[in-house]
Amino acid sequence: MAYVVVLSWLALAAGVLAADNTAAAPDSADSPDAWDPLTYVNPLIGASNGGNVFPGASLPYGMAKAVADTASGSNQGGFTLDGAPITGFSVMHDSGTGGSPSLGNFALFPHANCEGGDINNCAFPKKMRVRQGLFANNSVSARPGTFGITLNNGIRSEMTVTQHASLFRFTFPSFASNGQPAVPLILQDLTDLSDSRQDNASISVDPNTGRITGTGRFLPSFAQGSYTLHFCTDFKGPDMISNGIFADSRASADVKNLTISRSINGYPLPGGAFVRFESAADPILVRVATSFISVQQACAHAETEIPDFNFDHVSTAATAAWRQKMSPIKVSTTGINQSLVTNFYSGVYRTMINPQNYTGENPLWKSSEPYFDSLYCIWDLFRSQLPFLTITDPLAVAQIIRSLIDTQRHLGWLPDCRMSLNKGFTQGGSNADNVLADAYLKGINQNVNWDDGYAAVVKDAEEEPFDWCCEGRGGLDSWKSLGYIPVQDFDYKGFGTMTRTISRTLEYSYNDFCVSQIAKGLGRQAEAEKYVQSSGNWKNLFKADQTSLWWNGTDTGFVGFFEPRYLNKTWGFQNPLNCSNPDNFSVCSLQNTGRETFESSIWEYGFFVPHDQANLITLYGGPDAFVRRLDYLHDHNITYIGNEPAFLTVFQYHYAGRPALSAKRSHFYIPAFFEPTPDGLPGNDDSGAMGSFVAFSMMGLFPNPGQDVYLIIPPFFERVDITHPLTGKTATIRNVNFDPTYQAIYIQSATLNGQPYTRNWIDHSFFTEGKELVLTLGRNESSWGTHVQDLPPSLSAYSGFNGTVPHRRQPGGKLDTRYQVHFEEHGLGNMWGS
Repeated sequence: MAYVVVLSWLALAAGVLAADNTAAAPDSADSPDAWDPLTYVNPLIGASNGGNVFPGASLPYGMAKAVADTASGSNQGGFTLDGAPITGFSVMHDSGTGGSPSLGNFALFPHANCEGGDINNCAFPKKMRVRQGLFANNSVSARPGTFGITLNNGIRSEMTVTQHASLFRFTFPSFASNGQPAVPLILQDLTDLSDSRQDNASISVDPNTGRITGTGRFLPSFAQGSYTLHFCTDFKGPDMISNGIFADSRASADVKNLTISRSINGYPLPGGAFVRFESAADPILVRVATSFISVQQACAHAETEIPDFNFDHVSTAATAAWRQKMSPIKVSTTGINQSLVTNFYSGVYRTMINPQNYTGENPLWKSSEPYFDSLYCIWDLFRSQLPFLTITDPLAVAQIIRSLIDTQRHLGWLPDCRMSLNKGFTQGGSNADNVLADAYLKGINQNVNWDDGYAAVVKDAEEEPFDWCCEGRGGLDSWKSLGYIPVQDFDYKGFGTMTRTISRTLEYSYNDFCVSQIAKGLGRQAEAEKYVQSSGNWKNLFKADQTSLWWNGTDTGFVGFFEPRYLNKTWGFQNPLNCSNPDNFSVCSLQNTGRETFESSIWEYGFFVPHDQANLITLYGGPDAFVRRLDYLHDHNITYIGNEPAFLTVFQYHYAGRPALSAKRSHFYIPAFFEPTPDGLPGNDDSGAMGSFVAFSMMGLFPNPGQDVYLIIPPFFERVDITHPLTGKTATIRNVNFDPTYQAIYIQSATLNGQPYTRNWIDHSFFTEGKELVLTLGRNESSWGTHVQDLPPSLSAYSGFNGTVPHRRQPGGKLDTRYQVHFEEHGLGNMWGS
């Protein structure tokens, strides 16, 4: 599909300005009364090319998610704009995920009539009815809270939602495509997106009211176990003339109940129910609610949340909910390409699709605490998505933290991935530790029991679960005795995929650092020191003489990389370029044949020491050599911005005293790899991770997650205002000499609350206290933020700057006191001695 055609109609559908329009929009930061962030939200960004977004109707963190589902091979979010036809309209989805498609249960499908008035001439199975699901892209409309599409046969389908219920409005043509008068039939089936239904699903239709109820058991997309979901569907519109059930391709109005098996051929046998109406004179409204508890609870949701089938009322309320959630951030739109504003706000929007608030819908245990699901997966979300919500929606983050802690109380360990009530597969470390530390340091304390939170992260660090495939950490005996996870480890206490030893060692190291931060804040000094010590275990896999060659034998010219080690402390080998972006032959995920790094190369994981960049810079030969290595990583496409480990590497120039290069690199990736088009994402959105990367980058601050640190670059806008939802105070970032052509993207000087400011980072108090950061920009790199005292905190002392000689810090060596004041300010002072 041509870019120009797609963008023109998408801009209209989403209510945004076309990409080449640089005028007309109000300057939002200066005209708050005229400002509506939803003007700039395009839910269809990422609806093709593997973005896998959910572009349909949802509330922020809503359980009900209604959209048209396509037959695409990339329909993880339900709907796609890749030419695939519609198979149905369902009400449960995830957004931006990999793996198998999630949810998509109990789909509806409308027929204008059945040939000759015989219901058996209507197509009931998904594989048959898909022929009638063709549509034109310019028939699609999407805005926060509402989605619509017109099939080529003239049937218009619109949908909106409440927290647990969806409301559809089907408008039929007077005559069907076969020329006969419309006598609409709407079916509802017992499938899901991935056809995972298990045995003995059931469905019933009330002969008098047409209410359809049912239950099915399904499989999650990236997890163990199964889940049972119930639904309740009601209709309002023209008079009903019949209803019944269907099994396979045949239907009957005489039968009202069906229990159906999966069948024996690996594909769920089609089955469901239908309701038929006497005319198409008026739209037919269909209300669908779901529950993980019972059919009765699903019906209660429907009747309570949408009592009167008022589509416009529900749609307006959904839009208002999104406007309220999006309102904390306002940007100046003066003089810039409006597609950039759409890119930004659409990224903000996608951060609040997942996780999903299932409070009151958890059948696994009884609790008064919130329950959030679709944390899919925390390996992706801890880096920027959840830290972004800490700024824009701290109350939601507090609920998420409480949910994580409560999950640990009842299931034993913090999750690393959670979906459809099941334990998702762990990709690396126990990265919920990072999430808790990030929230703790940034003052998230609304009804959070931090003593229980600390006990949960300590359990991750100390106790190995039997199935560490899906929670906690594996290989803890070796971790404690050797200081790393060895290749071919002897681990008889727990079981998981025995790969990823390098990435797990690096992630466990950072997990322990995050544990230490909570320990320090709670006054547990000895435990804090213990976990700081083990957070240095990453050094045990650094092989100082390791070279890196391309597969054709060309030397990259860099020496010193992480490498795997065995139980006997001898070295193994993995080419540092395996699992890099150019590598199309290595197995790099959770397969038993996978490499020692997960979805990323040793080259890229070689920068994942977020807490001790100073030490890493020294190991790599000093700041200049560090910058050259970072440049090589990006310039030779070893990294790929479509995967989350790349995010922080864009900004790690700050630690080498070159914040200007972080700004330059950010502008390279946006908009080149992130455009406001259906195919505009570089990879799947990963529950809003990509959206948060865009939002943070364009806002001009990027977090080092698990620390109270935001790295400063100039915003992509002349001004950004962020009002903290709890304190009500507004933080402002303002560019002086702003250049909308982005030639002047280098900070020359800065002030914070009117005082000269030279640090290249700020902390979270910037947002909670409503400070003002003014950046004066120029076209050339300056000395701003380059001095040692201006660099972000690090466990070790920086060396190799300003003429000093880089060296490896010896065990027990003292820290450079220049950084003790920084850590003291953040509750970390004197942790490592003075």
